[in-house]
Amino acid sequence: MQPNLGTFDRIVRVVLGVMLLGLYGALPSPWRYLTLFGIILIATAMLSFCPIYRVLGLRTCREKPA
Repeated sequence: MQPNLGTFDRIVRVVLGVMLLGLYGALPSPWRYLTLFGIILIATAMLSFCPIYRVLGLRTCREKPA
């Protein structure tokens, strides 16, 4: 797994993930489970890898010198 998320993208994902998880208790039952997607955002930020970016060929991180 080669990293494909840059620093800014990772920070945005963590912030949005925490905000989504914070809404868990505030929403009624069927909608509250959608907030669990915040876990996915946080996990991809911690791994610096997004499978959707891989499929689309996107990359927001800088190239590491070889």
